[in-house]
Amino acid sequence: MEKLVACVQKKPNALCRLICFPWAGGGTSQLAQWGRLFNDSIEVFCIRPPGRETRLGEPFPKDMRSLVNEITSVLLKELKEKPFAFFAHSLGIYVSFAVALHLKEKYGLEPVHLFMSAAHAPNSAAHLALKSTPVPDRKSELLAYVGMLGGNFELPPNEDIRRNIALAFRGDAEVFRTFSFEKADMNSPFSCDVTCFRGSDDKIYDVQGWQELTNGVISFYELPGDHFYLLKPSNESFLIKHITTCIENADL
Repeated sequence: MEKLVACVQKKPNALCRLICFPWAGGGTSQLAQWGRLFNDSIEVFCIRPPGRETRLGEPFPKDMRSLVNEITSVLLKELKEKPFAFFAHSLGIYVSFAVALHLKEKYGLEPVHLFMSAAHAPNSAAHLALKSTPVPDRKSELLAYVGMLGGNFELPPNEDIRRNIALAFRGDAEVFRTFSFEKADMNSPFSCDVTCFRGSDDKIYDVQGWQELTNGVISFYELPGDHFYLLKPSNESFLIKHITTCIENADL
């Protein structure tokens, strides 16, 4: 559990757990800290995939199915125990969606809310086009690939950190390319509400497809900033308050 999940503040009496999925190349250092910002009704788990932080020496998952199986097997007891919601950013959206599908199809479990940030809907043409783009090997080309996702950050000057981030990003991107979803012959897989967020200076994402993936209410919010708008304190505060309101208004 501690290997896969970062939980900086345990809340045994919480009514709901928010499971956070970081962006490609990301770890738990940002989203796990949300556990200190939510009130006692919401406990935060942040997923730590292999290949980073305390799992730096582990091989990356060979495909999305492998990662989904690890997450669901480790968290199944907790997910059965009390209601849960998902927050995911950028490529983390597709991991969270794959996990949610697996939980619904195999165990009949469903998030009370999906909070999706800065990515195309998984059934969109834009998502398929991005998935078909090869992941480059050279770091200079990798930054261009990051730009395609909407990111515009620079790698830090420390060479070891640069290398680890680049390797983690490439490993996550390769896993993303193995994700597949075909809705053609199925009804809307979910009934929960979905909220989509993006930064005002980020690229435009194709999010209308979410309307075909749930019978719940779809909401869209644009906050000031770029692809990593959620790291700005004012936006973080908005997200915490909005997510809290949505979860507390859900039928837990």
